[in-house]
Amino acid sequence: MAAPQIILDLVDRFESNLEAYTSGHYNETQLRREFLDPFFTALGWDVANVNGNAEMYKDVIHEDAIKIGGATKAPDYCFQIGGMRKFFLEAKKPSINLKDDINPAFQLRRYAWSAKLPLSILTDFEEFAIYDGRVKPNQGDKPNIARIHYFTYKQYADQWDKIAAIFSRDAVLKGSFDKFAGGKGRRGTAAVDQAFLESISEWRKELAQNLALRNPKLSQHELNYAVQKILDRILFLRICEDRGIENYGRLQGHVNGVGVYKRLCETFQQADERYNSGLFHFQKEKGRSGYPDELTLNLEIDDNLLKHIIKQLYYPESPYEFSVFTADILGQVYEQFLGKVIRLTEGHHAKIEEKPEVKKAGGVYYTPTYIVDYIVNNTVGKLLEGKTPKQAANLKILDPACGSGSFLIGAYQKLLDWHRNFYIKDGIEKWSKGKRTVIFQGRDNDWHLTTSERKRILTNNIFGVDIDSQAVEVTKLSLLLKVLEGESNRTLVHQFKLFHERALPDLSENIKCGNSLIGPDYFNDRLMPDSEELQRVNPFDWEREFLEIMTAGGFDAVIGNPPYIGFHGFKDVKEYFKKSFNSATGKFDIYVLFIEEGLKLLKNKGLLSYICPTGFIKRDHGRGIRRYLLNNCAILSIVDFEHKQIFNNVLNYTGIFVFSKPFQPKNKLIYKHGLIETGDYYFQSKLTENLWVFRSDRDELIVRKIVENNKCAPLSGFVERISEGIVTGLNDVYLFSSKEIASKGFEKSYFKPCLRGKNIRKYYCESHSEYVFYPYDTNGELVEEKTIQEKAPKYYNYLLNQKQKIIARPYFEKSSKKWYELWNQRRVANFENVKIVVPELSDRNRFAIDTKQQYYGDTVCGFFLRGNVVLDIAYILGIINSTLIEWYYKKTTVPKANEFYIYKTMFLKTIPILNVEFSSATDKENHDKMVSLVGRMLELNKQLPVTKENHEKTLIQRQIDATDKEVDRLVYELYGLTEAEIKIVEGESSK
Repeated sequence: MAAPQIILDLVDRFESNLEAYTSGHYNETQLRREFLDPFFTALGWDVANVNGNAEMYKDVIHEDAIKIGGATKAPDYCFQIGGMRKFFLEAKKPSINLKDDINPAFQLRRYAWSAKLPLSILTDFEEFAIYDGRVKPNQGDKPNIARIHYFTYKQYADQWDKIAAIFSRDAVLKGSFDKFAGGKGRRGTAAVDQAFLESISEWRKELAQNLALRNPKLSQHELNYAVQKILDRILFLRICEDRGIENYGRLQGHVNGVGVYKRLCETFQQADERYNSGLFHFQKEKGRSGYPDELTLNLEIDDNLLKHIIKQLYYPESPYEFSVFTADILGQVYEQFLGKVIRLTEGHHAKIEEKPEVKKAGGVYYTPTYIVDYIVNNTVGKLLEGKTPKQAANLKILDPACGSGSFLIGAYQKLLDWHRNFYIKDGIEKWSKGKRTVIFQGRDNDWHLTTSERKRILTNNIFGVDIDSQAVEVTKLSLLLKVLEGESNRTLVHQFKLFHERALPDLSENIKCGNSLIGPDYFNDRLMPDSEELQRVNPFDWEREFLEIMTAGGFDAVIGNPPYIGFHGFKDVKEYFKKSFNSATGKFDIYVLFIEEGLKLLKNKGLLSYICPTGFIKRDHGRGIRRYLLNNCAILSIVDFEHKQIFNNVLNYTGIFVFSKPFQPKNKLIYKHGLIETGDYYFQSKLTENLWVFRSDRDELIVRKIVENNKCAPLSGFVERISEGIVTGLNDVYLFSSKEIASKGFEKSYFKPCLRGKNIRKYYCESHSEYVFYPYDTNGELVEEKTIQEKAPKYYNYLLNQKQKIIARPYFEKSSKKWYELWNQRRVANFENVKIVVPELSDRNRFAIDTKQQYYGDTVCGFFLRGNVVLDIAYILGIINSTLIEWYYKKTTVPKANEFYIYKTMFLKTIPILNVEFSSATDKENHDKMVSLVGRMLELNKQLPVTKENHEKTLIQRQIDATDKEVDRLVYELYGLTEAEIKIVEGESSK
């Protein structure tokens, strides 16, 4: 499209007065007002906020230009949609040469990179440069590094299409900006959160090592506490500097001279006078809760180390611009940071190690902002509807496993926005004067909550608990920085004079350290636990710690992402959990206990919402919590993300659950497949403690038609045993290829072929070459250890050498009688019979017939017919491989991973098999027809892999497809489906 007339006029005016504009007397403020504002207005942005949107939802945020040491400490423009930043624009006066000067480019790139924005703009109108914000800025970078496009004002008319296609408001809304940004990735990019994590992790390591060296009496717990506190204080003050709350360079001044830590401690004590935060709490004060820090001010730290850390926080060594660091970025960094702990060696040297619980869980995973927002909106947002600020003051919001505080920050932001909007709508005059002053007008002419009001909301409404004392401190730090957002040194001084209050609250009564699941009764009947166990268990008394809230009935909202660490992650306290929680059944994970505990802490008419694994509604181990939920709460909604992984690199499939108290007999819950607008409603009363499988009404009618057929019986009634495969332990110990057996010199007579799930296809098994050790003689008796030692010495020695690796040790654990019995049962089931086998994990029904004299391994499930069953095994194979039974299986079970389903005993045993009355000619004819069709299918599948000519392969495949359809037609007929019902099944199965 052609450039609008306003752009052509701007270009003409700039050209006509070029000498004046580039002389150096024409300043940046004039440039912004006369050229850049109309330029971006022409791109569709509401630069002047004509629509009167609240600060958070303005199209364009004009940062106060805080000039410190010649550098602007905030980007001049921030363009955003719906409160979400999209790109920065940094303006310079036209006398600056943007093409060749390294400083403006470095400054803009620091802003964009620190804020995790993919693109941003540097311009003085004369020049217009677009930079890739994902490339880490380094001191001394040439100005062309990460520069994607460069224009001069003379090119605006010709390049308008390109500029508008990326940076117009319409282009951003339609996704063109993101599409362009996504296609411009650069090698060597480094996300700011990962880079900052590496930085503070290195500082922690260096600080821990130095503190341990210089302070030999420090305990491990004291060392962790001291390192965390010192780093948090330095980062807090440094962030405040870039936000204009502290004088820029104050910390930097400590790098000159000696006694750095002593002077730092003086700064920390002065910060206590200014902020009143628990972060800087060094002496007892009347009316102030929490214990003062009596440790860190007396420590010894080398000057050179502190100088090194402080220098890395400032330009030119620092690539970070803390004024644009979001709470989300800090949260992601600290969540990973908290995954490690400092350990002291016997020689009092400090080492950094991953926490055991983090190692078991496979890492630390930060909850995405959009998940936090969804949960907050559906709990805190719902509770605020129709309330006044006086009523809202009574709301108590809890995260019982708060981690770095992401959910509490989200809830706090929701409360801040709601209060500000309420006051403006209710009457500015009413709330901005006199004793009721809770909002004030800033230099940007917008209305803001006073610091006093922000503090009141935080201390009244926000509460959290975490077992990790470091996490508690990080949550406090994040919330305190949130209190100060939008403040400056000027506003804080002004408000201190007005209200005689320090800037921040002490959060020791709001955010507490303890084990949310273990109470003081854990140590009942014990005289005195040792200090190490007390630290590890960290019992927490809800009734005592939050006496007023619990006396009033509990919390109004419980939100969060409870930990999930697997069944084996808490063996030492498992028995306590079994005694204390109804939901501690089967192979439970602790997230189910957090659901139960959260409901116990919830007030009637309150709301609980977690993101957590969906396994508890889809697996046997969730029976206890399902029963508890059905009896004690109303299930309001379930958002099932199914095969979509919310947390990268973690194999947990999650959902968002919203519950309320008390139980409501007629409650209808909404079940949604992801964060979509609509879902399906289900009566809670129809759910049982069995697996929760959600089906549409039309699907329910077909399922019921199948299971209520009086000729149908479950598969378990026809088979001797549904057996999961031989559990062979670690593959490198028990499973071998024929080449490995030969190369190691093992006695081949002691090995038998072993089928794996990957070898099984629909109706047939592919060739395979894995073997399992078979410790039985010709009579099926387990061979003695001595015999193996004599007749298979090389394998025996191999087992002996691998002893530490073996999971199931048949010869080296005398207590393994149970293992022997299980092995023998499965040996008989899967070795001595013709059997039907299926992969334990598959995206579709893949049943095949397997022969005698062959094991199947631990990725296979199988069964053989009972001796008194007269049905042909091929008849059953045809039914369970049909489209109808596959559809039925998927409608009555639940996927485990991606779109894969579990094919194991608990699910297979209920498959409805249509029985045959051989006295009925029709039944016998249908039975024999199925056997014939399956026989043809088996033969065709044998021919296909050995056929060499392509056309002949095509012909065979066509016959396989046609036979498959004949099997389907017969099964539809047997189960009595109508044409309309067949269309439903076929339609969904083809997706």
